[in-house]
Amino acid sequence: MSINLEHIKQVYFIGIGGIGMSALAFHFIKLKKEVFGYDKVPNPISDKLEKEGAKIEYDENLKLAKKINKENALIIYTPAIKENHSVFQYFKTHHFYISKRAQVLGQLSSNKTCIAVAGTHGKTTITSMLAFLLKDNDQPVTAFLGGIAQNYNSNYIHNGDDVYVIEADEFDRSFLNLKPDFALISNIDADHLDIYNTKEKLQQSFKDFANQLKDKTQLYHQNQLDFKGKTISVDENSDFYAENISIKNGTYHFDWVSPKLHLKNLQLNMPGYHNLFNAISALALAIAFKQEKAEHFARSLAEFKGVKRRFNYIVKRSDLTIIDDYAHHPSEIKAVYQAIKQMHPYQKVMAIFQPHLFSRTQDFADDFAQELSQFDDIKLLEIYPAREEPIEGVNSEFLLSKIKHPYKSVIQKNKILQSIESSNCEVVVLMGAGDIGIEAQRIKNYYSDEK
Repeated sequence: MSINLEHIKQVYFIGIGGIGMSALAFHFIKLKKEVFGYDKVPNPISDKLEKEGAKIEYDENLKLAKKINKENALIIYTPAIKENHSVFQYFKTHHFYISKRAQVLGQLSSNKTCIAVAGTHGKTTITSMLAFLLKDNDQPVTAFLGGIAQNYNSNYIHNGDDVYVIEADEFDRSFLNLKPDFALISNIDADHLDIYNTKEKLQQSFKDFANQLKDKTQLYHQNQLDFKGKTISVDENSDFYAENISIKNGTYHFDWVSPKLHLKNLQLNMPGYHNLFNAISALALAIAFKQEKAEHFARSLAEFKGVKRRFNYIVKRSDLTIIDDYAHHPSEIKAVYQAIKQMHPYQKVMAIFQPHLFSRTQDFADDFAQELSQFDDIKLLEIYPAREEPIEGVNSEFLLSKIKHPYKSVIQKNKILQSIESSNCEVVVLMGAGDIGIEAQRIKNYYSDEK
């Protein structure tokens, strides 16, 4: 595929409000192209796009789509859109130039220095952290993020065009469209088995991704993974690791160690050992790109505010703490629990979890049950279906039956606040990748209005 950007005047995004699609839409606005799009409903990201000049339609009557000139247009779609969708079918039957988002990212980054961050968990935080370190030190970075970086309140960062930082998504094998100069693989836990069927096929896809690197020695990965390249871990059994770790007033203090460099007295204001790993990784990639800025990158780390819905404190009172997190895989729930116990070691914790996808709930039901059972009280919302049709017998009651715990129940979204108010748990965490984030914002607003 080859995109002639000079020739393209109009870009239409099918699914423009999604986190990945919108970042690319912001980029085309930056390139002075006319940006159009379709999505089911407005959201804060699509509102921001419209303020910056994008024209978006929220129904399937094709009024905007029919205004697109086929001769100089590019149609970009998300793999979450099915090919029988009326908007997709319009462009297909009229022979427009149509491309997946991942293919466009691969083309845009092909003649740039590309740093790609892959892994089934952690890639959004690492990508956002890396992009922040580069921009905060005035490096010429363009970054496409899978979450909202809180320092910029954006999933798109632009400070120049020399280096592209990209969250390399394994869903639909999208990351195989990239040919990075530097790449990180944070972990490969089984996920997206609706796409891959087996863990072995998922792992093979990551190996294929690693083989896409322009220079195979520039691969960084978690030390337990079977890849050639440079290893990363929190402990000292790797090429890159942390030592002298301590926690003071909710902030990590540590030294960063690599084969050639030892940086002392770093600070990270994000809880959990998984975030220490993320910080070690982001620093390794930033320093690989611009080693002479190593000390500057290290100092900037303390200013990174995190990513929305990644262990965000939405209520902090003496008697109640509420945390919002995107965790939607058993390993992520485990990491959230460990982080809470580090920061709030003697307090009871309620988990309010919205399972994401029927297939993921079915595939990992026992693992979900095991990790959720660690909490002191468990509330499940109904499964968020996203792109899937229901699977018979797979629902939140099915998952609840596997949780061995005396305090557990399935609740409706309109009962979240009541559950929090009537609980004796001092810490509450809302988790999930569906629309539970909207409920978390409502909870935040409610407690803010109380003041």
